[in-house]
Amino acid sequence: MTLGIPSSAIHIQPAGPAALPTTPRTPSLVTIHPVVLFSILDHYLRRTDSQDRVIGTLLGTRSESDVIEVRSSFAVLHSETSEQVAVDMDYHKAMYELHHKVNPREVIVGWYSTGSNLNTFSALIQNFYSQEIAPYPAIHVTLNTGVDTNEKAGVTAYVSSPVGVFPKPENCVFTPVPTELKFHDAERSGLDLLTETAASPSSTSVQPTTDFEILEKSIGSVSAMLDRVLTYVRAVIAGEVKGDAAVGKYLMDMLGASTEDLEKGGFNASLQDTLMFSYLANLVRSQAEVSSRLALVTS
Repeated sequence: MTLGIPSSAIHIQPAGPAALPTTPRTPSLVTIHPVVLFSILDHYLRRTDSQDRVIGTLLGTRSESDVIEVRSSFAVLHSETSEQVAVDMDYHKAMYELHHKVNPREVIVGWYSTGSNLNTFSALIQNFYSQEIAPYPAIHVTLNTGVDTNEKAGVTAYVSSPVGVFPKPENCVFTPVPTELKFHDAERSGLDLLTETAASPSSTSVQPTTDFEILEKSIGSVSAMLDRVLTYVRAVIAGEVKGDAAVGKYLMDMLGASTEDLEKGGFNASLQDTLMFSYLANLVRSQAEVSSRLALVTS
């Protein structure tokens, strides 16, 4: 089915010289939440046969230290031909107004597209979003799915800079900026579950891990890291590896001057707190189950 663009759409195509807004300083870091990537992939899977890529709006927050945090996104209707690209402005504004009512702290920070191809139309759409959020710079996040191309799947964030003495909207240079995946502790269990499912595609289902299993994996991971650190330290002492003063200072600050400092520093205390919270959670769960069974018996 061909994607229909209503009459309210803006048709963007190369035009005459136009003055671009002054570009502020480049963001130092772009952090993206997993839900944004899942939303982009869902949009890509639901695209029509006539679409080579999909685009959408990114929303999030900006900090005073020039860090942009992308927290959510929504799809935007668009159509591309060899001569022009059409973007539905009314749909974009309506979706943003609805989203702003639910999350008033999140603002437009840029846009996304699938694939790694940056062309003239990408520059035109970038100019459109830059005018929407001026005077802040708009970021462009590309998600390469790796399905239709032989390129490796990945995520890259860009900012744009105008080119030429009299720059045109379709002439700009996309410069990559550092990008990180950020998630809350509450999202960690879901990501671990998805990772296990991807690692064992033959299995029909994967059960969520319990609190004790998560704690066991965390302790095993910490133990493995301590073993690697111990191997490195022993190699430095034996003269097999040249020691790095920066690594030694970092280990001293993290672990303390002695084993006693490590034990007093909070590792054992944190472990005891974790076990206590897990015990209390299981106790509350058991009491709730007993209460529900008693309620069924009395009724």
